[in-house]
Amino acid sequence: MKGYIDSIETFGLVDGPGIRTVVFFSGCQLRCKYCHNPEMWKRGNNTMTSEELLQKILRNKPYFKRNQGGVTFSGGEPMLQKEFLIDISKKLKAEGIHIALDTCGVGVGDYKEILDLVDLVLFDVKYTTEEGYINLTGHTIKESEKFIEVLNQSRKPVWIRQVMVPGMMDSDEYLQSLACYIKKIKNVEKIEFLPFHHLGFSKYEELGIPNPLKDTPEMKPEESEKCYQKFLSYYEKG
Repeated sequence: MKGYIDSIETFGLVDGPGIRTVVFFSGCQLRCKYCHNPEMWKRGNNTMTSEELLQKILRNKPYFKRNQGGVTFSGGEPMLQKEFLIDISKKLKAEGIHIALDTCGVGVGDYKEILDLVDLVLFDVKYTTEEGYINLTGHTIKESEKFIEVLNQSRKPVWIRQVMVPGMMDSDEYLQSLACYIKKIKNVEKIEFLPFHHLGFSKYEELGIPNPLKDTPEMKPEESEKCYQKFLSYYEKG
């Protein structure tokens, strides 16, 4: 079985616990205004069988064991390639390798079957309302909410990620709504605010894609931290 793989990053340190091999799947239904991987929106010509991918991953297995690491499937959106994702995940489970799934929750098929095979979910919160979600991604929030329902039933540990864009996610109103939104998700172990940056801007120019946030300033780490502390005050209230 073949899957569409954009690239593979070895020795990743930010996409789950320990040292990780990060596999970037091609294809995504969302068109997030802040996306720094627009080259992964469409499926390219780069394919790989699950056995070929497994062998590449196994080269780093000794490092996983020493540092409690593993593999993170990212993208793009891995769950758009359900059968391939399940196939490679089964092979990794047979090898005793920890699997993290980095997802926005907008895939296809039976989410339960996928979640049964992963050990950790890195859930990317886009926006908390239907109107804001559509404005940011061009897609309805409904599919993501369906995923959250199955995720809650799975009781898998969850790390939350929220990209912080100035003028979009830094208002008191939004931070309060975010606190309420995340409280609906079970087994949350970690919440991360990721400051908006310009590192992917050159990709839009190279691909000839309009950049809707080209005039939006980066969010400084200290500004993101200030938002995070304010968010915590709402989140911890009960």
